[in-house]
Amino acid sequence: MERGSDVAAFLAEVRSRAPAVAAGERGRLVFALDATMSRQPTWDMAMRLQADMFREAGTLAGLEVQLVYYRGLGECRASRWVSEAASLERLMTSIDCRGGHTQIARVLRHAGQEALRGRVHALAFVGDAMEESLDDLCAAAGPLALRGVPAFLFQEGADPVAEQAFREVARLTRGAYCRFGPGSAAELRALLQAVAAFASGGRRALTALADREGRGARLLLEQMRAP
Repeated sequence: MERGSDVAAFLAEVRSRAPAVAAGERGRLVFALDATMSRQPTWDMAMRLQADMFREAGTLAGLEVQLVYYRGLGECRASRWVSEAASLERLMTSIDCRGGHTQIARVLRHAGQEALRGRVHALAFVGDAMEESLDDLCAAAGPLALRGVPAFLFQEGADPVAEQAFREVARLTRGAYCRFGPGSAAELRALLQAVAAFASGGRRALTALADREGRGARLLLEQMRAP
């Protein structure tokens, strides 16, 4: 599939999943990253892009983000919830990538536990590999589906095992999957901004983002036009 088709398919999957955010309530997004050594180039790119994502969502409707990452030998950490781009940037720049195996199931379980404590509007995950049992991942995704937390999974590269797993988690949680490759920073930025706008305010926030020339939001709104 061509990359443009991947993006269109991703946006089509997201089109009917506008969460209900009560008046005066901030959207809450768990932003999870694979910080194992193979992710070093994309980790650096993500640090640049997340500030744009966060700033755009904050401008439109307000957003709280919790950063989750895994790396090394069993290390998986979550930050506090933050509501300023600068705070999230400081958290991300304090982390370096280390060799290790994937811990996606732990990320999914953590997001499910956060959704028990308070409303979580979406989970966004960026990774390039999956080295766990697919059945375990599906079991960990179950609570997210029950609690109405869609998982949006972004895959760097084209590893078929990762793609199968990411697609299945997206399907189970009524989220969406999209693949990106080297040199696609602008594309990933647009998609992250659209997901952040979705988490912070649903269709209204996406419309506002599109009016401010947000490419990902414009594409998303095109897919949301019901026949």
